[in-house]
Formats: sequence, structure tokens, C-alpha cells
Amino acid sequence: MRESWRIGIDEVDKTELVTNGFFAISRNPIFLGIMIANVGLFLVLPNAFTLLIIALSTVSINTQIRLEEEFLVKEFGEKYTEYKQRVNRWITFKSLNNDK
Repeated sequence: MRESWRIGIDEVDKTELVTNGFFAISRNPIFLGIMIANVGLFLVLPNAFTLLIIALSTVSINTQIRLEEEFLVKEFGEKYTEYKQRVNRWITFKSLNNDK
């Protein structure tokens, strides 16, 4: 993500829309990684606390994604809308090779 790395919504610093690398298969690869780690934690320590972690992080992450998507539509317009149509929020199982 280089210069585009940030936590949350930054309306001051303008960056480019990143759509390559992991972002070619998921619009939210960092949040996807967090969710996979949470499920892994639950599989290692299956108890009410780790289940609560999954539930709370799912709600908070989905809220953050919704807010970020609203911002990105305003910021990048049609470019982001086209990206949303091409790449799923969590994971896209399409070929990464555009030549096919």
C-alpha cells in the first residue's frame, strides 16, 4: 500500500486507489487477515471469550468497511465503483490473470 497505508478515514491526505496485489482478490485484505486470525484463535482456544472476540470484531470491522466504502465512493467515484464490481468485499475467487 506504500503511501496509501492508513488506519481509518483520512480526508486530508490524498492517495491513489490501490487495486493490485492482495487488493486484486479482496477489497479488505487486512480486515480479512484479522478475521482469519480471530477464527484461528477460536479454533485453538474454543471458548466464550474467543467467540465474543469474533462477534465483536465482525460487527466493528463491517461498520468500518461500510464507512470506508462511503468515503471511497466520494473520493474516487466511478473508479471505485468499477473496482467494487470487479472485486468482492472479502474475497474474490476469480483468476488473477487478466489475459484469460
